[in-house]
Amino acid sequence: MNYDFFARTDRGRVRSNNEDAVAIDRDAQLAILADGMGGYNAGEVASGMATTFIRTEMARWLAQAGSTPQATDVRRALEICVENANHAILGASLSNPQYAGMGTTLVAGIFQGSRLILGHIGDSRCYRLRGGVLQQITRDHSWLQEQVDAGILTPHQAAISSNRNLVTRALGVEPNVLMEVNEFQVAPHDLFLMCSDGLTDMVSDADLAEMVRAALPLEEKTTLLIDTANAHGGRDNVSVLLVQAGAGGKKRSLMSRLLGAA
Repeated sequence: MNYDFFARTDRGRVRSNNEDAVAIDRDAQLAILADGMGGYNAGEVASGMATTFIRTEMARWLAQAGSTPQATDVRRALEICVENANHAILGASLSNPQYAGMGTTLVAGIFQGSRLILGHIGDSRCYRLRGGVLQQITRDHSWLQEQVDAGILTPHQAAISSNRNLVTRALGVEPNVLMEVNEFQVAPHDLFLMCSDGLTDMVSDADLAEMVRAALPLEEKTTLLIDTANAHGGRDNVSVLLVQAGAGGKKRSLMSRLLGAA
């Protein structure tokens, strides 16, 4: 299985700075998105530390692990990288008054063959488009999601609530962080959308589905999603990371096949 990646982050129409961060390592087939929070500029420090640290450490481990590491080993390596990033962000927060209280959400995916190891913390999301159907494959770690799970609020009430941004888990806030990790089988032509809540707070799931189904290159699709969020108000930073699964190894060109047969 081959994968194409594209990511873009945008300040939005209201915020003065961008506290989101995205990172891609195409060789390691690794994708990371983070949405920072905290005092002035501290959120962007937390998200930047998270994406840079996890990308560097995870890519190094994958390079040393060889071509076919076991899923349990990949999962544990991701957990260790995230634990170390958590300690680094918390340490910076405690030692620098201007960074006090900073933290970040996280979505991190490692794509290997027909397998995705996906970890997340907070309310940044990952969706999968398969057969024209868009499905959210992460579950928000948020106060609102807990209210929905308990039957206190309906999904519609949660969607219009003013408490949308209250997360119950974040990276870099406490000495220990619980990351949710799941494994998914990837089918040919699956499209994965990772995003911050600056997209999902501005654009409905129905509109998201329509846009990701559009027959556009990943770069144009990413621009369409971000531009739509901004057109609807752009109240927060907006980040989109798309991963397109192919149908297998890239086909050789006619000329290369002819040369190979000669």
